[in-house]
Amino acid sequence: MDPPDLERARHEGDPEPEARQRGGRGERAAGRTSGERDRREPRDSRDPCPGGGVAVQPFGGGDGGEPPGDYDMTPPQSLHLKFLTPEAVRAALARDSRLLVPVGTCEQHGPHLPLGCDTIIVERLVDDLSAAFGIIRAPAVEYGVNTATKRPYPGNATVRRKTLHRWMNDLLGSWEDCGVGAFIILTAHGHDPHQEALSTLRTRRARISSVDVFALDFTGYLEDPAGPTHGGELDTSLLLHLAPQLVRMDLAQDFLLPDRQRARYRRGATGALPARSPGSLGRPTLASAEKGARLYKMIYECLATRVLGAAAA
Repeated sequence: MDPPDLERARHEGDPEPEARQRGGRGERAAGRTSGERDRREPRDSRDPCPGGGVAVQPFGGGDGGEPPGDYDMTPPQSLHLKFLTPEAVRAALARDSRLLVPVGTCEQHGPHLPLGCDTIIVERLVDDLSAAFGIIRAPAVEYGVNTATKRPYPGNATVRRKTLHRWMNDLLGSWEDCGVGAFIILTAHGHDPHQEALSTLRTRRARISSVDVFALDFTGYLEDPAGPTHGGELDTSLLLHLAPQLVRMDLAQDFLLPDRQRARYRRGATGALPARSPGSLGRPTLASAEKGARLYKMIYECLATRVLGAAAA
C-alpha cells in the first residue's frame, strides 16, 4: 500500500521454569485464554473469511493468492510491526496494547508441502486478525522445535526447546518495555516440546496467551479427524486454500497407521516419525481447497471470538 493507505489502516533473560508436559501459564487451546480480554468490535465491516461456507464454531480467511511471508516487501493491510515507524507503534499500542506473535517452523510436512507450512498458516491468521481488529502483529518467528526424524530432510531446521523459550522470553521482554500489555502467540505446531517452550514464557506484568490453532474439534470438517495430521488432510487442505501454488498434490502420499499405533503418533507426540513415513502422517489425498476454506473460516472465527474476545467481522 502507499503511505496514505497505510496511515488509514493504522486508524483502524528470565530463568527458564521447569518444563511441564502439555501445561504452563499460557493457554494453548483456542477456546481458552490466560486472563480477561477487552471485547472489541472490528474496525470495519471487511469480511476476512473465505467466501461462502458456514462456520460451525465461532476463526475465516481471505481469497487465495500469494502466501504471506517476509520475502514480500509490499506493506500489507495488517498492522505489521516491521513496516511501522516507532511513533506509529506507540499510537497503535495506545489504542490497543495487544501484540499478535506468529510462531512457525521450518520442517518437512511430506514431499508435497513446503517447509514453511506451519508459518504460512499462522502468518495468514495474524494478518487477517490484525487487519480486522487493528491489533499490531509481530514479524514471524520462523523456527520451532520440530518432531524428531530418523533421517534428514533437506532444509529442515530446528531449535531446542530451551533455545526457543529463551529467545521468546527476550523478545517479549523487549516488547513489554515498549508498552505491550498482552501477547497473543499463535502456532500451528503441536509438538509437545515446542508447546512447552511457548506455554511456560514469563513476563513482568503483560499477559500471555499461547494458542495452538489446531487444538479444535474438526469433526464434520475432515474425513479422518481423529487421525494423525502432520502433513495430512488438515495441513494440505489449508495450504490448498491459502497458497495452492506451493502444493504438489502429484507428490502427496497417504501414510496410514494401524489403529494400535495411532495414539502413539497422535498430533503432539514426542517420538520420531515412523521410518517408512514420507515425512508426513495421515491422508493428504483427501485434501481439497474447499475443505481448506471451511477449515480456515472456522479457525479464524474461533480465534476472533474466543481469543480476541470480539465478534468476527
